[in-house]
Amino acid sequence: MALKITDECINCDVCEPECPNGAISSGSEYYIIHPQKCTECVGHFDVPQCVEVCPVACIIPDPAYPKNA
Repeated sequence: MALKITDECINCDVCEPECPNGAISSGSEYYIIHPQKCTECVGHFDVPQCVEVCPVACIIPDPAYPKNA
C-alpha cells in the first residue's frame, strides 16, 4: 500500500512535512514518495495527509504497491 506523486506536482512543499512516516522527499523534478515508507497514513490518520493538503491533486495510489500486496 503506497501512494505516488505524478509529474503534475508543482513542488509547493506542503506534502512533505505532513507525512507521519517521512516517506516524501524532493526528487530531481518533483517530490517523490518512497513506497517502502508509505502506509497511506494507516494507523495515524483516517485519510492520507499528503492527499488532503495537495493543491493540485497529483497524489494517487501507486499501482505497483496495491493495498493487498
